[in-house]
Amino acid sequence: MKATGVVRRIDDLGRVVIPKEIRKTLRIKEGDPLEIFTDREGQVILKKYSPIGELSEFATGYAETLAKTTGHIACITDKDTIIAVAGGSKKEFLEQDVSQELEKLMEDREVYISKENSDIAMPIIKNEKEDRRQNAQVVYPIISNGDTIGTVILMSKDKKEKMNDVEKKVAQSAATFLASQMEI
Repeated sequence: MKATGVVRRIDDLGRVVIPKEIRKTLRIKEGDPLEIFTDREGQVILKKYSPIGELSEFATGYAETLAKTTGHIACITDKDTIIAVAGGSKKEFLEQDVSQELEKLMEDREVYISKENSDIAMPIIKNEKEDRRQNAQVVYPIISNGDTIGTVILMSKDKKEKMNDVEKKVAQSAATFLASQMEI
């Protein structure tokens, strides 16, 4: 564990404030759920909770099916990282932090199809290389119980390939299905 040098007291209701710098570094926002763990040494561990992360094995299988069916790279994200990749480089995408643009898209609950399939596509991961941003994309938010919990992303492998309504419907179906799994 990393020492921060910050000490906080517990108030009379049992609350403790997580310093702003730590919340910013860990991308914890107001209302974000946290898991609380304890270990044998008596340490209390807070971890940002990812509802879609609970389905990571399932999401991986679903991404593989999407990639085989569409012939595109399929990614499934939670609100912070890519949790499943198929049809493309796992090393490049898996467990990478999502870009600010993708975060904003999730906040706004927007569906994204790279504009006219000729524009530079949205960066998916932080610090994404410029040459990866040429591929056509469809990004569909996963909305469960009124909250965006992640996205389904389809990206073309070929820079000349275009996305259409079929890919949009496939991404929508995947997002809807994954959301329904969270509500069970």
